[in-house]
Amino acid sequence: MDFNIKTMAEYAAEGKSPEVLFWVGCAGSFDDRAKKITKAFCKILNKIGVEFAVLGQEESCTGDPAKRAGNEFVFQMMALTNIEILNAYEVKRIVTACPHCFNTLKNEYPNLGGNYEVMHHTQFLKKLMEEGRLKIEGGAFSGKKITFHDPCYLGRANDEYEAPRLLLEKLDAELVEMKRCKTNGLCCGAGGAQMFKEPEKGKKDINIERTEEALSFEPKVIATGCPFCNTMMTDGVKHFNKNDEVAVKDIVELLAEAEDL
Repeated sequence: MDFNIKTMAEYAAEGKSPEVLFWVGCAGSFDDRAKKITKAFCKILNKIGVEFAVLGQEESCTGDPAKRAGNEFVFQMMALTNIEILNAYEVKRIVTACPHCFNTLKNEYPNLGGNYEVMHHTQFLKKLMEEGRLKIEGGAFSGKKITFHDPCYLGRANDEYEAPRLLLEKLDAELVEMKRCKTNGLCCGAGGAQMFKEPEKGKKDINIERTEEALSFEPKVIATGCPFCNTMMTDGVKHFNKNDEVAVKDIVELLAEAEDL
């Protein structure tokens, strides 16, 4: 990228604090596909002048996969290490593009001494839009059919359905809802640490079922708000040999494209 992203350590050395800490997450840091989501979000924040920082090499996994897999001891070790670092920097606000990180930081860290205002990236961008700092013009997607897949940990676990849809509507696209959406949404199949193991034997993988539902509407784009969902839906689209016809993209990628970033 053609701009520098500062770390919390660099801000602290200057005696300053950023507006918000961007928690990148494991997927956003190491997965080649999810890195594109990270870059798109950073480009948007940089363009509109939001002062943000990352932890860099001081950031570790939130411990979500360990906890979901049943290893509470490992989860608490990881969480306490992160909380010690966050509290040392006196972090107040955190934004993340991963609903799993969002849910863990927001709902499980307070019990261990980590109290922060935590936002999903769609919530943060919605807030910036309402403040007049972010303006979205979606001419590039005007009239294109988009369907949104609700991430479990954003939707049903944290009751956030409005923010992602509000951003998509600003793209002037035709937003079509799947039958199983919002409170009745269907998991992509990657939650509960299932992302890191092969599926159990059955008649059909969950991501294939979910992608089949999405493709029935013949969308140009399946929009996601989670790197895990993105992977699972992309695999589903490839399963049906539709990857040349249907794109799977995070909402921030669509916004960045609309702004030609």
